Amino acid sequence: MAEEQILDNQNPEVEPAAEAASDELATRVQVLEEQLAAAQDQSLRVVADLQNVRRRAEQDVEKAHKFALEKFAGDLLPVIDSLERGLELSNPDDEALKPVREGIELTLKLFHDTLKRYQLEAIDPHGVPFNAEHHQAMAMQESTNVEPGSVLKVFQKGYLLNGRLLRPAMVVVSKAPAGTPPSINEQA
Repeated sequence: MAEEQILDNQNPEVEPAAEAASDELATRVQVLEEQLAAAQDQSLRVVADLQNVRRRAEQDVEKAHKFALEKFAGDLLPVIDSLERGLELSNPDDEALKPVREGIELTLKLFHDTLKRYQLEAIDPHGVPFNAEHHQAMAMQESTNVEPGSVLKVFQKGYLLNGRLLRPAMVVVSKAPAGTPPSINEQA
């Protein structure tokens, strides 16, 4: 019984100190857990930011590779236009011009083959519906032979580089002759 009294006497004095230490430790653990959660959150954000920066850099490099030739190709297009115009204006039946025409045709073929290797495509929209994304209307002309809104003539071919418009095709677009009733599409 003497032991019980000693233990009982020690408990009341030790209990408040132990509880205070326990509360202090619990508070300290809670603060450390919050700091750990904040550090983990910040770490995840840094990793995500790093991945975004890496992805953007890869996209920029890919675009730079894809479109590095854009200015150079744009500067070559007038040369191709001139060669094509030279073929259009020269008489294919003139024997004196035959060697010149053959030279122009071979040169033009080399240009076209080279452009194709670098994913540069010509837009030659004869007879297709007008597309404002790839065509530039230079004029409208009445026509009974084709649907209104179709390309009648191409003044200058357009070009796409890796699917991106480099130069729109300059075209003449058909319209219905005067006095023709508008179609259902035109009334809407």
